[in-house]
Amino acid sequence: MPKVLIADKLSPAAADIFRNRGIEVDVKPGLSKEELIEIIGEYDGLAVRSACKPDADVIAAATNLKVIGRAGIGVDNIDQKAATAKGVVVMNTPFGNTITTAEHAIAMLFAAARQIPAANMRTQAGEWPKKDFMGTELSFKTLGVIGCGNIGAIVAERAIGLKMKVIAYDPFLTEERATDLGVKKVDLDELLKNADAITLHTPLTDATRNILSADALQKTKKGVIIVNCARGGLVDEAAVRAGLDSGHISAAAFDVFVEEPAKENVLFGAPNFVATPHLGAATTEAQENVALQVADQIADYLLTGAISNALNTPSISAEDAPKLKPYADLAEKLGLFAGQISDGGFTDIEIGFEGEAAALNTKPLTAAAVAGALRPIMNDVNMVSAPEILKSNGVGLTEAKRVDSPVYDNLIRIRVKVGGSWRDVAGAIVGGIPKIVEVKGMALDAKFRPHILYVNNLDKPGFIGSLGTILGKAGINIAAFNLGREVEGAEAIALVGIDADVPDDTLEEICALEQVRYVKVLDF
Repeated sequence: MPKVLIADKLSPAAADIFRNRGIEVDVKPGLSKEELIEIIGEYDGLAVRSACKPDADVIAAATNLKVIGRAGIGVDNIDQKAATAKGVVVMNTPFGNTITTAEHAIAMLFAAARQIPAANMRTQAGEWPKKDFMGTELSFKTLGVIGCGNIGAIVAERAIGLKMKVIAYDPFLTEERATDLGVKKVDLDELLKNADAITLHTPLTDATRNILSADALQKTKKGVIIVNCARGGLVDEAAVRAGLDSGHISAAAFDVFVEEPAKENVLFGAPNFVATPHLGAATTEAQENVALQVADQIADYLLTGAISNALNTPSISAEDAPKLKPYADLAEKLGLFAGQISDGGFTDIEIGFEGEAAALNTKPLTAAAVAGALRPIMNDVNMVSAPEILKSNGVGLTEAKRVDSPVYDNLIRIRVKVGGSWRDVAGAIVGGIPKIVEVKGMALDAKFRPHILYVNNLDKPGFIGSLGTILGKAGINIAAFNLGREVEGAEAIALVGIDADVPDDTLEEICALEQVRYVKVLDF
Protein backbone atom coordinates (compact mmCIF):
# COMPACT_ATOMS: atom_id res chain seq x y z
CA MET A 1 0.00 0.00 0.00
CA PRO A 2 1.44 3.44 -0.94
CA LYS A 3 2.12 5.80 1.93
CA VAL A 4 1.89 9.62 1.83
CA LEU A 5 3.10 12.28 4.27
CA ILE A 6 1.18 15.56 4.50
CA ALA A 7 3.91 17.83 5.90
CA ASP A 8 2.05 21.17 5.86
CA LYS A 9 -1.34 22.38 7.03
CA LEU A 10 -3.86 21.28 4.38
CA SER A 11 -7.61 20.92 4.43
CA PRO A 12 -8.63 17.67 6.21
CA ALA A 13 -10.35 16.72 2.95
CA ALA A 14 -6.92 15.93 1.45
CA ALA A 15 -6.25 13.17 3.99
CA ASP A 16 -9.76 11.82 3.41
CA ILE A 17 -9.10 11.50 -0.32
CA PHE A 18 -5.97 9.43 0.29
CA ARG A 19 -7.71 7.13 2.77
CA ASN A 20 -10.77 6.68 0.55
CA ARG A 21 -8.51 5.61 -2.32
CA GLY A 22 -6.66 3.06 -0.24
CA ILE A 23 -3.51 5.07 0.47
CA GLU A 24 -2.02 5.24 3.96
CA VAL A 25 -1.50 8.83 5.08
CA ASP A 26 0.21 10.58 7.98
CA VAL A 27 -0.46 14.24 8.75
CA LYS A 28 2.59 15.83 10.42
CA PRO A 29 2.85 19.59 9.78
CA GLY A 30 5.61 21.64 11.37
CA LEU A 31 8.41 19.07 11.25
CA SER A 32 11.97 20.39 11.50
CA LYS A 33 14.34 19.56 8.66
CA GLU A 34 16.08 16.96 10.84
CA GLU A 35 12.75 15.35 11.80
CA LEU A 36 11.67 15.27 8.15
CA ILE A 37 14.94 13.65 7.07
CA GLU A 38 14.56 11.01 9.77
CA ILE A 39 11.15 9.79 8.55
CA ILE A 40 10.92 10.71 4.84
CA GLY A 41 12.33 7.35 3.76
CA GLU A 42 9.04 5.70 4.79
CA TYR A 43 6.93 7.57 2.23
CA ASP A 44 6.07 7.22 -1.45
CA GLY A 45 4.44 10.66 -1.66
CA LEU A 46 4.90 14.04 0.02
CA ALA A 47 2.24 16.78 0.07
CA VAL A 48 3.40 20.29 1.02
CA ARG A 49 2.51 23.94 0.83
CA SER A 50 5.24 26.57 1.35
CA ALA A 51 6.43 25.99 4.93
CA CYS A 52 7.90 22.53 4.38
CA LYS A 53 11.12 22.73 2.34
CA PRO A 54 12.16 19.45 0.71
CA ASP A 55 15.70 20.44 -0.24
CA ALA A 56 18.52 18.27 -1.61
CA ASP A 57 19.27 16.79 1.83
CA VAL A 58 15.64 15.79 2.39
CA ILE A 59 15.32 14.32 -1.10
CA ALA A 60 18.59 12.40 -0.68
CA ALA A 61 17.10 10.73 2.40
CA ALA A 62 13.82 9.98 0.60
CA THR A 63 14.71 6.45 -0.49
CA ASN A 64 11.14 5.50 -1.51
CA LEU A 65 9.79 8.90 -2.58
CA LYS A 66 8.13 8.98 -5.99
CA VAL A 67 6.19 12.25 -6.00
CA ILE A 68 6.06 15.64 -4.29
CA GLY A 69 2.82 17.58 -4.60
CA ARG A 70 2.67 21.32 -3.91
CA ALA A 71 -0.77 22.61 -2.93
CA GLY A 72 -0.37 25.93 -4.72
CA ILE A 73 1.56 27.45 -7.62
CA GLY A 74 5.07 28.39 -6.52
CA VAL A 75 7.63 25.65 -5.93
CA ASP A 76 10.51 27.78 -4.62
CA ASN A 77 10.60 25.60 -1.51
CA ILE A 78 11.24 22.38 -3.48
CA ASP A 79 14.66 21.49 -4.93
CA GLN A 80 13.48 20.49 -8.39
CA LYS A 81 16.93 19.60 -9.66
CA ALA A 82 17.52 17.18 -6.80
CA ALA A 83 14.06 15.69 -7.26
CA THR A 84 14.57 15.24 -11.00
CA ALA A 85 17.97 13.62 -10.52
CA LYS A 86 16.37 11.14 -8.10
CA GLY A 87 13.41 10.49 -10.40
CA VAL A 88 10.87 12.17 -8.11
CA VAL A 89 7.95 13.81 -9.91
CA VAL A 90 7.20 17.37 -8.74
CA MET A 91 3.61 18.56 -9.18
CA ASN A 92 1.76 21.76 -8.36
CA THR A 93 -1.83 23.05 -8.60
CA PRO A 94 -1.49 26.01 -10.95
CA PHE A 95 -5.00 27.45 -11.00
CA GLY A 96 -6.42 26.87 -7.53
CA ASN A 97 -5.65 30.29 -6.06
CA THR A 98 -5.46 32.77 -8.93
CA ILE A 99 -8.61 34.73 -8.02
CA THR A 100 -7.73 34.72 -4.34
CA THR A 101 -4.25 36.12 -4.95
CA ALA A 102 -5.54 38.76 -7.36
CA GLU A 103 -8.16 39.91 -4.86
CA HIS A 104 -5.51 40.17 -2.15
CA ALA A 105 -3.39 42.39 -4.40
CA ILE A 106 -6.34 44.73 -4.94
CA ALA A 107 -7.02 44.76 -1.20
CA MET A 108 -3.37 45.62 -0.51
CA LEU A 109 -3.53 48.41 -3.08
CA PHE A 110 -6.51 49.95 -1.28
CA ALA A 111 -4.87 49.45 2.13
CA ALA A 112 -1.74 51.28 0.97
CA ALA A 113 -3.59 54.07 -0.84
CA ARG A 114 -5.80 54.85 2.17
CA GLN A 115 -3.34 53.86 4.96
CA ILE A 116 -6.05 51.66 6.44
CA PRO A 117 -3.92 49.52 8.83
CA ALA A 118 -2.29 52.54 10.52
CA ALA A 119 -5.59 54.41 10.72
CA ASN A 120 -7.26 51.35 12.24
CA MET A 121 -4.54 50.90 14.86
CA ARG A 122 -4.65 54.49 16.06
CA THR A 123 -8.45 54.69 16.02
CA GLN A 124 -8.76 51.56 18.16
CA ALA A 125 -6.11 52.97 20.49
CA GLY A 126 -8.56 55.73 21.39
CA GLU A 127 -7.35 58.44 19.01
CA TRP A 128 -9.33 60.17 16.28
CA PRO A 129 -6.49 61.00 13.86
CA LYS A 130 -8.62 62.08 10.91
CA LYS A 131 -6.27 64.85 9.79
CA ASP A 132 -3.23 62.55 9.74
CA PHE A 133 -4.51 60.25 7.00
CA MET A 134 -4.93 61.99 3.69
CA GLY A 135 -5.28 59.09 1.24
CA THR A 136 -4.93 58.72 -2.53
CA GLU A 137 -7.94 58.10 -4.78
CA LEU A 138 -7.37 55.19 -7.19
CA SER A 139 -9.98 56.08 -9.81
CA PHE A 140 -8.44 57.49 -13.00
CA LYS A 141 -4.92 56.72 -11.77
CA THR A 142 -2.55 54.53 -13.80
CA LEU A 143 -1.81 51.02 -12.53
CA GLY A 144 1.33 49.36 -13.86
CA VAL A 145 1.08 45.55 -13.92
CA ILE A 146 4.36 43.68 -14.19
CA GLY A 147 3.42 40.20 -15.39
CA CYS A 148 0.03 40.01 -17.09
CA GLY A 149 -0.59 36.26 -17.04
CA ASN A 150 -3.41 34.52 -15.17
CA ILE A 151 -3.24 36.51 -11.93
CA GLY A 152 -2.06 39.77 -13.49
CA ALA A 153 -4.93 39.68 -15.98
CA ILE A 154 -7.47 39.29 -13.18
CA VAL A 155 -5.90 42.22 -11.30
CA ALA A 156 -6.06 44.31 -14.48
CA GLU A 157 -9.73 43.42 -14.95
CA ARG A 158 -10.56 44.42 -11.37
CA ALA A 159 -8.56 47.65 -11.66
CA ILE A 160 -10.35 48.63 -14.87
CA GLY A 161 -13.60 48.08 -12.98
CA LEU A 162 -12.31 50.67 -10.49
CA LYS A 163 -11.93 53.15 -13.40
CA MET A 164 -8.14 52.87 -13.35
CA LYS A 165 -6.02 53.03 -16.48
CA VAL A 166 -3.89 49.87 -16.74
CA ILE A 167 -0.53 49.54 -18.45
CA ALA A 168 1.28 46.20 -18.51
CA TYR A 169 4.81 44.93 -19.01
CA ASP A 170 5.07 41.25 -19.97
CA PRO A 171 7.34 39.77 -22.69
CA PHE A 172 4.62 37.26 -23.62
CA LEU A 173 1.73 39.71 -23.80
CA THR A 174 0.69 40.37 -27.39
CA GLU A 175 -1.01 43.51 -28.63
CA GLU A 176 -4.14 41.48 -29.41
CA ARG A 177 -4.36 40.06 -25.90
CA ALA A 178 -3.66 43.49 -24.40
CA THR A 179 -6.54 44.91 -26.44
CA ASP A 180 -8.86 42.13 -25.27
CA LEU A 181 -7.95 42.89 -21.65
CA GLY A 182 -8.31 46.63 -22.11
CA VAL A 183 -4.71 47.34 -21.11
CA LYS A 184 -1.86 49.10 -22.88
CA LYS A 185 1.27 47.02 -23.46
CA VAL A 186 4.43 48.97 -22.63
CA ASP A 187 8.11 48.33 -21.99
CA LEU A 188 9.41 48.35 -18.43
CA ASP A 189 10.87 51.86 -18.57
CA GLU A 190 7.58 53.31 -19.82
CA LEU A 191 5.70 51.53 -17.05
CA LEU A 192 8.08 52.85 -14.40
CA LYS A 193 7.78 56.37 -15.76
CA ASN A 194 3.99 56.53 -15.98
CA ALA A 195 2.50 54.29 -13.28
CA ASP A 196 0.94 55.84 -10.17
CA ALA A 197 0.91 52.37 -8.61
CA ILE A 198 2.84 49.22 -9.55
CA THR A 199 1.80 45.63 -8.78
CA LEU A 200 3.90 42.54 -9.52
CA HIS A 201 2.53 39.22 -10.77
CA THR A 202 5.49 37.36 -12.23
CA PRO A 203 7.37 34.26 -11.06
CA LEU A 204 10.82 34.62 -9.52
CA THR A 205 13.45 33.70 -12.12
CA ASP A 206 16.92 34.92 -13.01
CA ALA A 207 15.25 37.31 -15.46
CA THR A 208 12.80 38.77 -12.91
CA ARG A 209 14.91 38.79 -9.74
CA ASN A 210 15.09 42.40 -8.49
CA ILE A 211 13.10 43.58 -11.49
CA LEU A 212 12.27 46.57 -9.28
CA SER A 213 15.88 47.31 -8.42
CA ALA A 214 17.16 50.52 -6.85
CA ASP A 215 17.85 51.88 -10.34
CA ALA A 216 14.37 50.91 -11.55
CA LEU A 217 12.68 52.51 -8.55
CA GLN A 218 14.52 55.77 -9.21
CA LYS A 219 12.75 55.92 -12.58
CA THR A 220 9.29 55.82 -10.99
CA LYS A 221 7.00 58.79 -10.39
CA LYS A 222 7.26 60.57 -7.06
CA GLY A 223 4.45 59.27 -4.86
CA VAL A 224 4.25 55.84 -6.50
CA ILE A 225 2.64 52.94 -4.61
CA ILE A 226 4.34 49.51 -4.79
CA VAL A 227 2.41 46.26 -4.22
CA ASN A 228 4.05 42.82 -4.20
CA CYS A 229 1.83 39.78 -3.68
CA ALA A 230 3.82 37.55 -6.03
CA ARG A 231 7.28 36.48 -4.83
CA GLY A 232 9.90 37.81 -2.46
CA GLY A 233 13.01 38.81 -4.38
CA LEU A 234 11.23 40.62 -7.20
CA VAL A 235 11.83 43.94 -5.43
CA ASP A 236 14.91 45.40 -3.75
CA GLU A 237 13.53 45.70 -0.22
CA ALA A 238 16.26 48.06 1.01
CA ALA A 239 15.63 50.39 -1.94
CA VAL A 240 11.89 50.42 -1.19
CA ARG A 241 12.66 51.32 2.43
CA ALA A 242 14.86 54.20 1.26
CA GLY A 243 12.08 55.36 -1.07
CA LEU A 244 9.50 55.27 1.73
CA ASP A 245 11.79 57.15 4.09
CA SER A 246 12.49 59.84 1.50
CA GLY A 247 8.86 60.13 0.42
CA HIS A 248 9.56 59.20 -3.21
CA ILE A 249 7.45 56.07 -2.65
CA SER A 250 4.23 57.18 -0.97
CA ALA A 251 3.21 53.71 0.23
CA ALA A 252 4.04 50.04 -0.22
CA ALA A 253 2.19 46.83 0.57
CA PHE A 254 3.99 43.47 0.60
CA ASP A 255 2.60 39.98 1.16
CA VAL A 256 5.89 38.25 0.32
CA PHE A 257 9.49 38.75 1.41
CA VAL A 258 12.97 37.56 0.47
CA GLU A 259 13.29 35.72 3.78
CA GLU A 260 10.21 33.97 5.13
CA PRO A 261 8.93 33.70 7.79
CA ALA A 262 9.77 37.40 7.92
CA LYS A 263 10.36 37.88 11.64
CA GLU A 264 12.57 40.87 10.85
CA ASN A 265 12.79 42.91 7.69
CA VAL A 266 14.27 46.22 6.58
CA LEU A 267 10.77 47.36 5.59
CA PHE A 268 9.18 46.83 8.97
CA GLY A 269 8.45 50.12 10.68
CA ALA A 270 8.77 52.16 7.50
CA PRO A 271 6.24 54.95 7.00
CA ASN A 272 3.10 53.94 5.09
CA PHE A 273 4.17 50.30 4.78
CA VAL A 274 1.60 47.48 4.95
CA ALA A 275 2.65 43.86 5.54
CA THR A 276 0.76 40.58 5.53
CA PRO A 277 2.24 37.11 6.19
CA HIS A 278 1.99 35.56 2.71
CA LEU A 279 -1.81 35.52 2.67
CA GLY A 280 -2.30 35.67 -1.10
CA ALA A 281 -3.78 32.17 -1.26
CA ALA A 282 -5.24 32.20 2.26
CA THR A 283 -8.96 31.89 1.68
CA THR A 284 -11.18 28.96 2.58
CA GLU A 285 -12.10 28.42 -1.06
CA ALA A 286 -8.53 28.45 -2.36
CA GLN A 287 -7.17 26.18 0.37
CA GLU A 288 -9.93 23.65 -0.18
CA ASN A 289 -9.39 23.69 -3.94
CA VAL A 290 -5.62 23.19 -3.89
CA ALA A 291 -5.80 20.54 -1.13
CA LEU A 292 -8.30 18.46 -3.10
CA GLN A 293 -6.35 18.88 -6.33
CA VAL A 294 -2.97 17.90 -4.92
CA ALA A 295 -4.38 14.86 -3.12
CA ASP A 296 -6.07 13.60 -6.27
CA GLN A 297 -2.94 14.19 -8.36
CA ILE A 298 -0.65 12.34 -5.94
CA ALA A 299 -3.13 9.46 -5.58
CA ASP A 300 -3.53 9.16 -9.37
CA TYR A 301 0.22 8.93 -9.85
CA LEU A 302 0.84 6.41 -7.07
CA LEU A 303 -2.07 4.19 -8.09
CA THR A 304 -2.12 4.44 -11.90
CA GLY A 305 1.06 6.19 -13.01
CA ALA A 306 -0.89 9.15 -14.38
CA ILE A 307 1.03 12.44 -14.10
CA SER A 308 -0.83 15.75 -13.84
CA ASN A 309 0.55 19.30 -13.51
CA ALA A 310 4.10 18.01 -13.45
CA LEU A 311 6.95 20.52 -13.39
CA ASN A 312 9.87 18.22 -14.13
CA THR A 313 8.35 15.56 -16.37
CA PRO A 314 5.66 15.50 -19.05
CA SER A 315 2.09 14.89 -17.90
CA ILE A 316 0.90 11.72 -19.62
CA SER A 317 -1.95 9.29 -18.97
CA ALA A 318 -1.03 5.88 -17.64
CA GLU A 319 -2.22 4.18 -20.85
CA ASP A 320 -0.23 6.39 -23.22
CA ALA A 321 2.92 6.69 -21.10
CA PRO A 322 5.10 3.96 -22.69
CA LYS A 323 4.75 5.18 -26.28
CA LEU A 324 4.49 8.93 -25.63
CA LYS A 325 7.25 9.37 -23.06
CA PRO A 326 10.29 9.50 -25.43
CA TYR A 327 8.50 11.89 -27.78
CA ALA A 328 7.33 14.09 -24.90
CA ASP A 329 10.91 14.24 -23.65
CA LEU A 330 12.10 15.26 -27.13
CA ALA A 331 9.34 17.89 -27.51
CA GLU A 332 10.10 19.43 -24.12
CA LYS A 333 13.85 19.61 -24.83
CA LEU A 334 13.24 21.18 -28.24
CA GLY A 335 10.90 23.71 -26.63
CA LEU A 336 13.54 24.48 -24.02
CA PHE A 337 16.06 25.02 -26.84
CA ALA A 338 13.67 27.38 -28.65
CA GLY A 339 12.75 29.23 -25.45
CA GLN A 340 16.38 29.84 -24.54
CA ILE A 341 17.20 31.34 -27.95
CA SER A 342 14.07 33.54 -27.91
CA ASP A 343 15.91 35.93 -25.54
CA GLY A 344 13.08 36.90 -23.21
CA GLY A 345 9.85 36.19 -25.06
CA PHE A 346 8.09 35.28 -28.29
CA THR A 347 4.75 36.19 -29.84
CA ASP A 348 4.01 32.99 -31.80
CA ILE A 349 5.01 29.35 -31.63
CA GLU A 350 4.57 26.69 -34.31
CA ILE A 351 4.98 22.99 -33.58
CA GLY A 352 5.13 20.42 -36.36
CA PHE A 353 5.02 16.62 -36.17
CA GLU A 354 6.18 14.35 -38.98
CA GLY A 355 6.12 10.60 -39.59
CA GLU A 356 5.58 8.38 -36.54
CA ALA A 357 5.31 11.43 -34.26
CA ALA A 358 2.33 12.71 -36.26
CA ALA A 359 0.45 9.42 -35.72
CA LEU A 360 0.52 9.83 -31.92
CA ASN A 361 -1.79 11.77 -29.62
CA THR A 362 0.12 15.03 -30.05
CA LYS A 363 -1.75 17.10 -27.44
CA PRO A 364 0.59 16.15 -24.55
CA LEU A 365 3.56 16.52 -26.91
CA THR A 366 2.49 20.06 -27.82
CA ALA A 367 1.97 20.84 -24.13
CA ALA A 368 5.45 19.48 -23.35
CA ALA A 369 6.98 21.65 -26.10
CA VAL A 370 5.16 24.78 -24.92
CA ALA A 371 6.15 24.14 -21.30
CA GLY A 372 9.76 23.81 -22.38
CA ALA A 373 9.61 27.01 -24.41
CA LEU A 374 8.13 28.98 -21.50
CA ARG A 375 10.36 27.55 -18.79
CA PRO A 376 13.37 29.89 -19.28
CA ILE A 377 11.16 32.76 -18.09
CA MET A 378 8.46 30.99 -16.03
CA ASN A 379 10.24 28.25 -14.10
CA ASP A 380 7.11 26.92 -12.38
CA VAL A 381 5.22 26.30 -15.63
CA ASN A 382 4.05 22.77 -16.38
CA MET A 383 2.37 20.87 -19.19
CA VAL A 384 -1.15 21.52 -17.94
CA SER A 385 -0.73 25.22 -17.23
CA ALA A 386 1.51 26.03 -20.22
CA PRO A 387 -1.18 26.08 -22.96
CA GLU A 388 -3.47 28.21 -20.79
CA ILE A 389 -0.63 30.60 -19.97
CA LEU A 390 0.14 30.86 -23.67
CA LYS A 391 -3.52 31.55 -24.46
CA SER A 392 -4.00 34.05 -21.64
CA ASN A 393 -1.05 36.06 -22.96
CA GLY A 394 -2.33 35.99 -26.53
CA VAL A 395 0.66 34.07 -27.90
CA GLY A 396 -0.28 32.34 -31.15
CA LEU A 397 0.02 28.54 -31.21
CA THR A 398 -0.08 26.50 -34.41
CA GLU A 399 0.18 22.71 -34.58
CA ALA A 400 0.75 20.89 -37.87
CA LYS A 401 1.06 17.23 -38.81
CA ARG A 402 2.67 15.54 -41.79
CA VAL A 403 2.21 11.81 -42.29
CA ASP A 404 5.64 11.30 -43.85
CA SER A 405 9.08 12.62 -42.93
CA PRO A 406 11.57 13.07 -45.77
CA VAL A 407 14.71 12.10 -43.83
CA TYR A 408 13.71 10.58 -40.46
CA ASP A 409 11.02 8.11 -39.42
CA ASN A 410 9.84 10.72 -36.94
CA LEU A 411 10.50 14.42 -36.50
CA ILE A 412 9.31 17.28 -34.28
CA ARG A 413 9.91 20.86 -35.37
CA ILE A 414 9.49 24.00 -33.23
CA ARG A 415 9.52 27.59 -34.48
CA VAL A 416 9.20 30.70 -32.28
CA LYS A 417 8.62 34.21 -33.56
CA VAL A 418 10.85 36.82 -31.94
CA GLY A 419 10.23 40.34 -33.20
CA GLY A 420 9.56 39.89 -36.87
CA SER A 421 11.71 36.79 -37.47
CA TRP A 422 11.42 33.08 -36.80
CA ARG A 423 13.89 30.87 -34.94
CA ASP A 424 13.55 27.14 -35.43
CA VAL A 425 14.93 23.82 -34.26
CA ALA A 426 14.00 20.22 -35.10
CA GLY A 427 14.71 16.89 -33.48
CA ALA A 428 14.06 13.19 -33.88
CA ILE A 429 14.23 9.94 -31.93
CA VAL A 430 17.21 8.13 -33.48
CA GLY A 431 17.98 4.67 -32.15
CA GLY A 432 15.85 5.42 -29.10
CA ILE A 433 17.84 8.61 -28.34
CA PRO A 434 16.40 12.15 -28.68
CA LYS A 435 18.62 14.22 -30.97
CA ILE A 436 18.83 17.70 -32.46
CA VAL A 437 18.84 17.22 -36.23
CA GLU A 438 18.28 20.72 -37.59
CA VAL A 439 18.78 24.34 -36.48
CA LYS A 440 17.82 27.30 -38.68
CA GLY A 441 17.31 24.89 -41.57
CA MET A 442 20.85 23.51 -41.27
CA ALA A 443 21.16 19.76 -40.80
CA LEU A 444 23.30 18.31 -38.02
CA ASP A 445 23.25 15.40 -35.57
CA ALA A 446 23.68 16.29 -31.89
CA LYS A 447 22.69 14.70 -28.59
CA PHE A 448 21.15 16.80 -25.84
CA ARG A 449 23.69 17.43 -23.10
CA PRO A 450 23.42 19.29 -19.77
CA HIS A 451 25.36 22.25 -21.24
CA ILE A 452 25.54 23.10 -24.95
CA LEU A 453 27.32 26.13 -26.35
CA TYR A 454 25.23 27.32 -29.30
CA VAL A 455 27.09 29.43 -31.85
CA ASN A 456 25.71 30.92 -35.06
CA ASN A 457 28.71 31.88 -37.17
CA LEU A 458 30.02 32.45 -40.66
CA ASP A 459 31.67 29.37 -42.17
CA LYS A 460 35.19 30.71 -42.53
CA PRO A 461 38.60 29.11 -41.84
CA GLY A 462 39.99 29.51 -38.34
CA PHE A 463 36.72 29.65 -36.43
CA ILE A 464 36.86 26.16 -34.90
CA GLY A 465 40.48 26.61 -33.85
CA SER A 466 39.81 30.01 -32.30
CA LEU A 467 36.76 28.71 -30.41
CA GLY A 468 38.66 25.69 -29.11
CA THR A 469 41.53 27.89 -27.97
CA ILE A 470 39.20 30.21 -26.02
CA LEU A 471 37.43 27.30 -24.32
CA GLY A 472 40.73 25.58 -23.54
CA LYS A 473 42.15 28.74 -22.00
CA ALA A 474 39.05 28.92 -19.76
CA GLY A 475 39.53 25.29 -18.69
CA ILE A 476 36.28 24.16 -20.33
CA ASN A 477 36.37 20.62 -21.71
CA ILE A 478 34.61 19.90 -25.03
CA ALA A 479 32.52 16.72 -24.84
CA ALA A 480 31.11 16.89 -28.39
CA PHE A 481 31.30 19.19 -31.40
CA ASN A 482 28.51 19.17 -33.99
CA LEU A 483 28.44 21.40 -37.05
CA GLY A 484 25.87 22.38 -39.64
CA ARG A 485 26.07 24.87 -42.50
CA GLU A 486 24.16 26.17 -45.48
CA VAL A 487 26.96 26.09 -48.08
CA GLU A 488 30.69 26.60 -47.88
CA GLY A 489 31.53 30.11 -46.70
CA ALA A 490 27.95 30.97 -45.73
CA GLU A 491 26.06 30.78 -42.43
CA ALA A 492 26.84 27.91 -40.05
CA ILE A 493 25.82 26.47 -36.68
CA ALA A 494 28.00 24.93 -33.98
CA LEU A 495 26.54 22.95 -31.08
CA VAL A 496 29.36 22.31 -28.63
CA GLY A 497 28.72 19.92 -25.76
CA ILE A 498 30.69 21.22 -22.78
CA ASP A 499 31.33 19.85 -19.30
CA ALA A 500 30.91 23.16 -17.44
CA ASP A 501 29.12 26.47 -17.76
CA VAL A 502 30.88 29.29 -19.61
CA PRO A 503 31.88 32.41 -17.64
CA ASP A 504 30.59 35.76 -18.93
CA ASP A 505 34.06 37.00 -19.85
CA THR A 506 34.66 33.86 -21.94
CA LEU A 507 31.34 34.36 -23.73
CA GLU A 508 32.33 37.95 -24.47
CA GLU A 509 35.60 36.70 -25.94
CA ILE A 510 33.72 34.25 -28.18
CA CYS A 511 31.29 37.00 -29.23
CA ALA A 512 34.27 39.13 -30.25
CA LEU A 513 35.40 36.61 -32.89
CA GLU A 514 34.78 38.12 -36.30
CA GLN A 515 32.97 35.00 -37.56
CA VAL A 516 30.43 34.92 -34.69
CA ARG A 517 26.90 36.30 -35.11
CA TYR A 518 25.23 34.88 -31.98
CA VAL A 519 26.32 32.79 -29.01
CA LYS A 520 24.51 31.38 -26.00
CA VAL A 521 24.92 28.62 -23.43
CA LEU A 522 21.88 26.32 -23.42
CA ASP A 523 21.04 24.25 -20.34
CA PHE A 524 19.05 21.02 -20.51
